[in-house]
Amino acid sequence: MEGSGTFIIGALGIIGVIVALVVFVIIVSFLSIWIQARFSGAPVSFLTLFSMKLRRVPIGLIVQSRITAVKAGLPLTTDQLEAHYLAGGDVNQVVRALIAADKASLNLDFNRAAAIDLATHQSGKSVFEAVMTSVNPKVIDCPNPATGKQSIDAVAKDGIQVKAKARVTVRTNLDRFVGGATEETIIARVGEGIVTTIGSSDTYKAVLENPDSISKRVLERGLDAGTAFEILSIDIADVDVGDNIGARLQTEQAEADKQIAQARAEVRRATAVAQEQDMKARTQEMRAKVVEAEAQIPMAMAEAFRAGRLGVMDYYRMQNVMADTRMRQSIAGEDAGKSTTGN
Repeated sequence: MEGSGTFIIGALGIIGVIVALVVFVIIVSFLSIWIQARFSGAPVSFLTLFSMKLRRVPIGLIVQSRITAVKAGLPLTTDQLEAHYLAGGDVNQVVRALIAADKASLNLDFNRAAAIDLATHQSGKSVFEAVMTSVNPKVIDCPNPATGKQSIDAVAKDGIQVKAKARVTVRTNLDRFVGGATEETIIARVGEGIVTTIGSSDTYKAVLENPDSISKRVLERGLDAGTAFEILSIDIADVDVGDNIGARLQTEQAEADKQIAQARAEVRRATAVAQEQDMKARTQEMRAKVVEAEAQIPMAMAEAFRAGRLGVMDYYRMQNVMADTRMRQSIAGEDAGKSTTGN
């Protein structure tokens, strides 16, 4: 009994030593960060540090971010920062954005900043950029030079093309940033407004004389509705006169009408040629019938001779009449030729 008791006591002692060594190692590994947090006014317990280690959360990032926030007067907790990191967010960007918003007196809490950060994940933008754009408005070129277009082209009522460039000054609306339309929507809406305004102008001269009328009418349309931005101003940077679209369209229409008229005339000419050929064919047909009728005359005369209805003297008189007729026709033809030559 005494030996078994001694063994138990020894085992407990060994276990105690192992536990003490583990605790000592944990304390030593977290000691520097614990001291830093304690003396920075943002204390973190060893248990919290150990739990973050088990969850594979970067302890240095979370503690340093909390220290930065607390020093800036933002009472953030390690649980908030851990939750955002585990959700895939950028803790450092959120803390920087909250500090910038607080210094600029913007109404931005941690939950909204975290939502904006997650919404802009892998989009090339950040919540800090959104806050800075809200503090310092940015300028958007319309049209976007990256698309290759140099101007927005529209045609006034007089048919003259007008080319315009606009610069839109916007500020981030943090309340609508999550789920709001992006810069591309602002550019598209402003371009549509410019085209509509120029198209409704009676003459291009009115646009050149008052380019600010474009920006005023575009601003009145409330183009920032449903977007992540608030439009502060729309400035027309350049206005140029383009081609005479109306005259070109009229020229093209006249050319098209000309081609249509030529096609119709060609149809009529082809119809006339066809009718002429048809008449020639009918003439040949009638001549054939005449030849056929003339061929029957000798047979009819022979039949008349056999029947006794035609005598030899009658035949001679008929031949004389035919010869006389041919002679008259020959003389008439020669006279007609002489008179034509004399003229």
